[in-house]
Amino acid sequence: MHALTFDQFGSADVLRWTERPDPVPGPGQLLVRMQSVGLNFADVYRRNGNYHLTGEAPWVLGYEGAGVVAWAPQGETQFAEGTRVGFADMPHANAELVVVDRERLIPLPEDIDADTAAALLLQGLTAQYLVSDSFLVRPDDVAIVHAAAGGVGLLLVQMLKALGAVVLGVASSEARRDAVIAAGADVAVGYDDWVQASLALSGGHGADVVYDSVGRTLADSLRVARIGGTVVFYGMAAGDPAPVDPRQLMDRSLTLTGGDLWNVLTGADVRRQRADALFQQVRQGTLKPQIAARYPLRDGAQAHRFLESRQAIGKVLLTV
Repeated sequence: MHALTFDQFGSADVLRWTERPDPVPGPGQLLVRMQSVGLNFADVYRRNGNYHLTGEAPWVLGYEGAGVVAWAPQGETQFAEGTRVGFADMPHANAELVVVDRERLIPLPEDIDADTAAALLLQGLTAQYLVSDSFLVRPDDVAIVHAAAGGVGLLLVQMLKALGAVVLGVASSEARRDAVIAAGADVAVGYDDWVQASLALSGGHGADVVYDSVGRTLADSLRVARIGGTVVFYGMAAGDPAPVDPRQLMDRSLTLTGGDLWNVLTGADVRRQRADALFQQVRQGTLKPQIAARYPLRDGAQAHRFLESRQAIGKVLLTV
């Protein structure tokens, strides 16, 4: 098989399309022939040496995608060879063949194609727990979404609107803000005036919930939350936030909570039930992943450069 590999940290130039031995499944694992792979900033961070990696050089990036079962152990019925599947949390996905733990496989319905699954699963499951587990969104809640034109952000905006929330999305360019409005947000603003716009949208009372994946904006996110409001911190794309004085939380009865998908996907049944709920939203038309671009996996370096340019609106896919 072939895989997109690198043996030293650095720019996208370190990525190579190389021939590798076919991976060998162990107990409780199957082999998946990939069709579509999701690209995430975490892959860029790993390539740069700033994020955890599994295995040894030459490394293979990627954690999510979709394809068909190429090998299954004798007696396997649910995931027999030829079954269409996706996964959101298995390493080495930037390859033609990927070993996947059986419990992490998600069966794909006939009406969910490989590109939709690869664009939806990891970031859709993230957005899903943000609106249901980290904070239970109710109709008419005022919600602020940072990085609203990103892969998670656009899905999060759609989910919030489906739940009846009033949504302000923060995005860095006019094109991105247009995409946020197209996703259903009531207001889209830039990072120069989002604090004032958030307070104006809420009548000066503050937002019920602020979703912060930027990091350095955390202090202002706490500022625009209402008394008794919640800030959900689930990323730091622009760097670590400044320390928070707990007296600030006490004085305004604020809740600051963290979020991590892997604390929610606690088993195969939960993973598949939550994925089924995403697929149902796609069928209903309340959720539509936006695909920013598709690149052949062998041209993964170009895809990395495009993602790093910050011009991608939605999900970048690598096709096999």
